Amino acid sequence: MKKLILVGRSGCGKTSLTQALKGENLGYHKTQYINYHDVIIDTPGEYAENKELARALALYSYEADVVGLLLCATEQYSLYSPCCTAQANREVIGIVTQIDRQDANPQKAAEWLRLAGCEKVFFTSAKEGLGVQELLGYLAED
Repeated sequence: MKKLILVGRSGCGKTSLTQALKGENLGYHKTQYINYHDVIIDTPGEYAENKELARALALYSYEADVVGLLLCATEQYSLYSPCCTAQANREVIGIVTQIDRQDANPQKAAEWLRLAGCEKVFFTSAKEGLGVQELLGYLAED
């Protein structure tokens, strides 16, 4: 199975997605530091939100096979610059989270992820379990 690092702002659902991918019950847990869970690396949102801390994401991405850029389906703007994935020397996928929310606009979030350079985009809801099997299947592919 491919090792996945999850990157995104605080509250976008990285830890919840980690719990869903592991088959665990969802429970709020503020990520304070880089957490390794077998083949998933969960990162604090502050690392993606602060350019000084973002350097750590670049370093930790070397320990993963795939970088997952997460964007909540309710976002009003994208955290990611256009074509930012061109800097990565790993495969980068987009993951739209919280698609079950009433105010969600998953297509807009997916468009922003594609503008960032993500060719493959997954739509997920950790709460409802939507898209989790598709993402796991993708990570299991050789």
